[in-house]
Amino acid sequence: MAAKIPVTIITGFLGSGKTTLIRHLLQNNQGRRIAVLVNEFGELGIDGELLSSCQICPETSVETEVSTSPATNIFELTNGCLCCTVQEEFLPTMQQLIKRRESIDCILIETSGLALPKPLVKAFRWQEIRNAATVDAVITVVDCAAVAAGTFAINPEAVEAQRQADDSLEHETPLQELFEDQLACADLVVLNKTNLVDKQAKASVEQLVKQELPREVKIVESNYGQLDPSVLMGFQAAVENDLDNRPSHHDTEEEHDHDDEITSTYLVLDRTFEPQQLLYQLQTLAREQEIYRIKGFVAVPNKSMRLVMQGVGNRFDQFYDRPWQPEEIRQTSLVFIGRDLNSSQIKSHLLTVTT
Repeated sequence: MAAKIPVTIITGFLGSGKTTLIRHLLQNNQGRRIAVLVNEFGELGIDGELLSSCQICPETSVETEVSTSPATNIFELTNGCLCCTVQEEFLPTMQQLIKRRESIDCILIETSGLALPKPLVKAFRWQEIRNAATVDAVITVVDCAAVAAGTFAINPEAVEAQRQADDSLEHETPLQELFEDQLACADLVVLNKTNLVDKQAKASVEQLVKQELPREVKIVESNYGQLDPSVLMGFQAAVENDLDNRPSHHDTEEEHDHDDEITSTYLVLDRTFEPQQLLYQLQTLAREQEIYRIKGFVAVPNKSMRLVMQGVGNRFDQFYDRPWQPEEIRQTSLVFIGRDLNSSQIKSHLLTVTT
């Protein structure tokens, strides 16, 4: 029997840098034939498209089945949360991959930023998967700057002060629980975006992360996900057989509701934007609404390259990833993820931006 396909699960909160990390891995694949499963939250395949433009993948790499080419193959799963609906798209896709196991060296799975990793790992115990694939490791990516700012992890002292002032605050927030669960399942923690904080803030975040880890787990620092593949792969942890050592807030629950009130909306506009004008308006929207994540592609006037725009809270990154293809319509496509989003207000706000 052929060896099991090693699977690396990349988890982490919205905007932590998972896609950037995987993109770097693909560009430095060291000859590995890699299949990538991308779990999108929202109806536009931004992450899958961004990965397929890594200059390693073939032009048609976002597909529904594996080719025998050594190039990367991207598979988009659009259910938004693998841990909730893992059987709907994940199982059929894995079965396709297993059929072509001789032409695959490894699989990377990027979960959505709202997904619990443990239920996904449990799927590798299923009869249809367990004899052919194994979870090599769970890599949890942490946005150091966001955690330092208190965006995705609440300061323990502040929580205690709030609880003393308000008896109704008896439980952690669902997002705090999600942050903790993603850490509790980790074989490696990537402390990303450390260049955006000073040494004291970085040390505080690292200490907070260590408090949430139920066992000894290595923490590595990263900027823009630039880590050698040997750091991220080859753990041989067989995580599916070690779930008892990875506690979760949801171990006794049949379902979870961490994303019940979190929604996504998207805009596809047949127009161009000046980057700085659009950035100002997106930052304004992030202040006016509870938006956790903004990502997408922007058509820029008189520019042959496609602009990638990514935002976490009020902090944005942008870069040009590739030229527009001759057959492409030069549209601006943006996904917004947050709580109680006002879609009409978002659209009307952006339509007021002048070119």
